[in-house]
Amino acid sequence: MDDPFDAGAGSILRQPKAVWATAGASVVAFMGIGLVDPILPSIARGLDATAGQVSLLFTSYFLITAVAMLLTGFVSSRIGGRKTLLLGLAFVVVFAGLAGTSDTVGQLVGFRAGWGLGNALFVSTALAVIVSAAAGGSAAAILLYESALGLGMACGPLLGAVLGNISWRYPFFGTATLMAVGFLCITAFLKEQPKPARRTSILDPIRALGHGGLASAAASAFFYNYTFFTVLAFTPFVLNMTPYRSGAVFFAWGVLLALFSVVVAPRMQKRLGSLKVLGGSLVLLAADVLVLGYGGHTAAVVCTILSGAFIGVNNTVYTELALGVSDAPPDSVRGYPQRPVASAGYNFVRWFAAAAAPYFAPKIEEWTDIHVPFVVAAVTAVLGAVVVLVRRNALTHDAAELRPRHATEDGVTVFAN
Repeated sequence: MDDPFDAGAGSILRQPKAVWATAGASVVAFMGIGLVDPILPSIARGLDATAGQVSLLFTSYFLITAVAMLLTGFVSSRIGGRKTLLLGLAFVVVFAGLAGTSDTVGQLVGFRAGWGLGNALFVSTALAVIVSAAAGGSAAAILLYESALGLGMACGPLLGAVLGNISWRYPFFGTATLMAVGFLCITAFLKEQPKPARRTSILDPIRALGHGGLASAAASAFFYNYTFFTVLAFTPFVLNMTPYRSGAVFFAWGVLLALFSVVVAPRMQKRLGSLKVLGGSLVLLAADVLVLGYGGHTAAVVCTILSGAFIGVNNTVYTELALGVSDAPPDSVRGYPQRPVASAGYNFVRWFAAAAAPYFAPKIEEWTDIHVPFVVAAVTAVLGAVVVLVRRNALTHDAAELRPRHATEDGVTVFAN
């Protein structure tokens, strides 16, 4: 296989302006996930809110994202990829801007929900558009998309820290401004993409979950995502650091996530097989969050950063599983197989856990103590591994270990994933 970073025609670096415009907007879209992490305590102080109330910023965002997974294919298969991207960007610009004007935590949570709808529409379509418009085949396009994902996840907390140190409102205004630039770039450089031959119904993703392998992958990912978003949404209150220091911690976390997702995970899969890598990574993540919850402050910082490595591996392998086990009807962009219906069903299930964790973790702390939310997160990670073990036959393709491929080929994956 050709090196996608080679300077030739198939290089990741030699792409049309439309691809760079979409990839750049994708970076900002993924930044929005972790943007609020360093400023959660500042938002709580600024709006006189509790940790549980502020954590609803994640809950509203991902609850709407989960439901929107049933709508993205329905919308894009009717109005086309370009218009879906622009619609999503417009939602983000409006609601991120409004979030910065909030006077109460209720307003902020509501605006964050609208932001989640826009992000779902954009992210669910961006990869398909990049693959369709890219030069040099799908491999370079997918690597470019995954690089955008990793860069966004790493830089989101950093941007939140820099702007949030001035005011908690500025990161929201900054995101709205950057997404407005992305809107203009896509309007100028991206031509309309061909519509899929088959229109997607709202219920198609639910029907896809009737496949045992896909349902197993979604169930395991549900438990894993609860652990993931306990770390992402609850840890900032445990660290209790300034925006700059918290941003630095989550920037390092994001760098490990990107590195292990794009570089390390595929090599580990090739050497050990997807299911062994996933099961081992989930168990290690469980151990990591236990130490995070019960160790001192330094241990919490180290384990927060280290969790990015396990999360990066898990994101890649879970997407592989969701794509590899389903028999949902494939679509095609330039002959590259895609499974938007299957991936929408898979994401519909797993994002509910992303919405649940930020809500329940502070509640569990109120009912017990600050350590127990991490015990629950460790248990859910282990439950994810148990599902992989028990359902390993359903999670293999043609009775063999899944053949490693690049993770995000479906156009519906969020941060992963």
